[in-house]
Amino acid sequence: MKRRVLALLMAAAMTVGMMGCGAVAIDGEGESKETSSSESESGSGSVGLAISTLNNPFFVKLAEGAEAAADEAGVKLITVDAGDDAAKQTSDVEDLISKNVSVLIVNPVDSDAIAPAVKDAVSKGLKVISVDRVVNGVDVDCQIASDNVAGAEMATEYLAELVGEGAKVAELQGVPGASATIDRGEGFHNVADQKLDVVSSQTANFNRAEGMTVMENVLQSASDVKGVFAHNDEMALGALEAVAGKDIHIVGFDATDDAVAAVKDGKMAATVAQQPDKMGETAVNTAISLINGEDVEKSIPVEVTLITKENAE
Repeated sequence: MKRRVLALLMAAAMTVGMMGCGAVAIDGEGESKETSSSESESGSGSVGLAISTLNNPFFVKLAEGAEAAADEAGVKLITVDAGDDAAKQTSDVEDLISKNVSVLIVNPVDSDAIAPAVKDAVSKGLKVISVDRVVNGVDVDCQIASDNVAGAEMATEYLAELVGEGAKVAELQGVPGASATIDRGEGFHNVADQKLDVVSSQTANFNRAEGMTVMENVLQSASDVKGVFAHNDEMALGALEAVAGKDIHIVGFDATDDAVAAVKDGKMAATVAQQPDKMGETAVNTAISLINGEDVEKSIPVEVTLITKENAE
């Protein structure tokens, strides 16, 4: 008899213990259901945005698009700025993980360097979206980006039309290791290696001041250069300052306000228009879908367009 009573007491204790491991939630029809504590603690419902730099108008617009979408949806968005420092971005992502965000949106400074931190986020149950640039070696939930290869090919074809086949041109490259740098470089060389004489390919780190300095150095060694393809508009605008009125055709990428104005004025030949605000908006809306347990596309492309003086308006 004693053994039977003891067995009943143990069974009751196990039942209470199992109930303690769960949490009660309400489903969409008002019915209660039991969820595990790991499910109820999988995230705070907030979204983290780890952005490469807010010292670039393109990424400012991306962040603004994200913030506007979050405000409209009533979702908490935590934005951190790496200042184009890969080590700081790793720390930023670790900080967002510690804040228990439900979804991490990452715009990598360096597509390789950020991978370990993103893998850590995935291992801890966070959903991850990459925006504008990829995270190498990590299977993220969604990638939102322009077709940088196609955009660079489009820009270089136009540059070749302006300067003529065989003309000497220079390439101003972005931050080494960034997927945008890799893809835009690939698109440029897909065309330029067949049609143009590339006399210089140097990094200016997506930075306007560096773009000017690098272009000044290019002109010292190749004063007869006829065209420039810059991986972004900031470097293109820096190159524009360096050429100081010389007959050199400059094509950029991003269609920032300053670059479009330069195209309208005939100072820059062209730029490739992305939609950074649309990228940010799409990233947050996709994050909300993931929080709600909805399926999302693995890749969401954002259209690019070549902006010349003819269509700059």
